[in-house]
Amino acid sequence: MIAFLRRVLQWLAPGLGIKRWLALVALGTMFLGLGVAVVLLNLYRLGGAGWWLQVLAVASLRFLPRWVRAAAFGGVGLVLLLWGLWGLGRSLLAPFLRADKPIVETLAEFRRKERGPRIVALGGGHGLSTLLRGLKAYTHNLTAVVTVADDGGSSGRLRRSLGILPPGDIRNCLAALSNDEALLTQLFQYRFAGAGNDLDGHAFGNLFISALSAITGSFEEAIAESGRVLSVHGRVLPATLHHVQLAAEVVLPHQASAVRVVGESRIAAMPGRIQRVWLEPEHPPAFPQVVRAILTADMVVIGPGSLFTSILPNLLVPDIAAALQATRAFRVFVCNVATQPGETDGFDCQKHIEVVERHAGTNLFDLVLVNHALHGTLPPNTAWVRLSPEQPLHYPWHAAPLNDPQQPGRHHARLLAQTLIDLLESHTGPLT
Repeated sequence: MIAFLRRVLQWLAPGLGIKRWLALVALGTMFLGLGVAVVLLNLYRLGGAGWWLQVLAVASLRFLPRWVRAAAFGGVGLVLLLWGLWGLGRSLLAPFLRADKPIVETLAEFRRKERGPRIVALGGGHGLSTLLRGLKAYTHNLTAVVTVADDGGSSGRLRRSLGILPPGDIRNCLAALSNDEALLTQLFQYRFAGAGNDLDGHAFGNLFISALSAITGSFEEAIAESGRVLSVHGRVLPATLHHVQLAAEVVLPHQASAVRVVGESRIAAMPGRIQRVWLEPEHPPAFPQVVRAILTADMVVIGPGSLFTSILPNLLVPDIAAALQATRAFRVFVCNVATQPGETDGFDCQKHIEVVERHAGTNLFDLVLVNHALHGTLPPNTAWVRLSPEQPLHYPWHAAPLNDPQQPGRHHARLLAQTLIDLLESHTGPLT
């Protein structure tokens, strides 16, 4: 009985948006009851010996004292009202409920996330997907900004054959944000293999976004429609709608001079040390919604992800770098857990920051977040990214255990998201 009462009282918890409608229904029911009562009183006053008056007298419990009648009718009415509202709510919410979670908990969780902080995440690849997968447990107000410089794999083939922006990173982010972590997400991430034709290597999600781009006539509209199909709470936005390529100066082994390499996939595969990267054509305009999201955000998270091929291509869009410098949001740079072969060999945390500032300018962060759980076996040719004790970091920094025990070289989605939310609360106060 106590457990039942506790479940009933949960519906009266603040923030569910239920009490106002319950009060309105109760008020309407009261006035309806008063109207029926007035009709019955008028019938009684008319008198007569009709059989229907006798039926009304019995049905209204006229033979009982008034206070007993009031309590009986009030109690029955309240029970029927609550029962009806419960059944109606369950019927309406049935398509959205999970078998292991009561309605009130589902509704409370939805309302909490609906009022969650506005967070913008910039990056690409597995790092951004991991971040989004963790943050979606805290807020629906997520905006993922991804680079459109990818030219490898399925995305590169579609880019060259159809002339669309590469959908790969966008597909990964949509899948990470989806409420359906089972069949639908697996379908979106499914890659055709063994067909021996042009479909080999293509991800179904890439083809789906490409088809929607042709149907809607707009790449950004195709992304929005894909989000609706996957039941995504949040947005995935391209950094720019212009077709750009990533170019780099790479110093090859045993050579003193640098060579120019064009193409994100070629840069990642090229042996040697990357000196600098840039976009071609240079200075592309940002997608306006990206700038608006950064300026109105509560927190902007840069990284994790491949430094030269995922993070910097976003910051090389001048409007995005300017928005980062102008926003009042809490800006956090998430340093990678481990170095990446061919990109950041031998880099410590300070070197990551130095490269970002050299390419995109200063005053881009308010805090640097670093992993300090340096345990587990890293993949070959990688090393932990540490804070160098010899070189002071000129940003405030916070160290926390962030890596995934199953994949020590990568972030753990839940630990990373929880740490970021805690840091935001300590910076702005408790989130409501």
